[in-house]
Amino acid sequence: MKIGIGADHNAFGMKEALRRHIEDSGNEIVDFGCFSEDEVDYPDIAFQVGTAIQTGTVERGILVCGTGIGMSIAANKVPGIRSAQCHDVYSAERAQLSNDAQIITLGAKVIGLELAKKIVDAYLDVAFAGGQSKRKIDQISDQERAYLKTGSVEG
Repeated sequence: MKIGIGADHNAFGMKEALRRHIEDSGNEIVDFGCFSEDEVDYPDIAFQVGTAIQTGTVERGILVCGTGIGMSIAANKVPGIRSAQCHDVYSAERAQLSNDAQIITLGAKVIGLELAKKIVDAYLDVAFAGGQSKRKIDQISDQERAYLKTGSVEG
């Protein structure tokens, strides 16, 4: 699988370790930065990973910042993207199985590296199950398309 990865300066070290871990698992990585501990703004990186998923350049994304919150909010602004903040294995698995999340986000200041690796593995080892969850994902996608077309929320 081709995975996009990105982080801000707060999570550079975790991103580097996760990049190696994902590659060692046999997956291909596209690294969207950052490439040092120099301060960067996380939205640019989240937008790049989301856009890469939209265009089919990568299949899924892993984003890391201090808490995982900012990256998730930013990634969810890319039309069609479903990003889930995950700090435990069960949530990471469900992000994919039940919610077809193309991106998960992690907080380098919230969880340790070994747990982050387990979370990433859980997320990458499963596929969207469809079923009743598909109906809900379709509702979310339909609302997003309607909003983008009209500029207002349908009720």
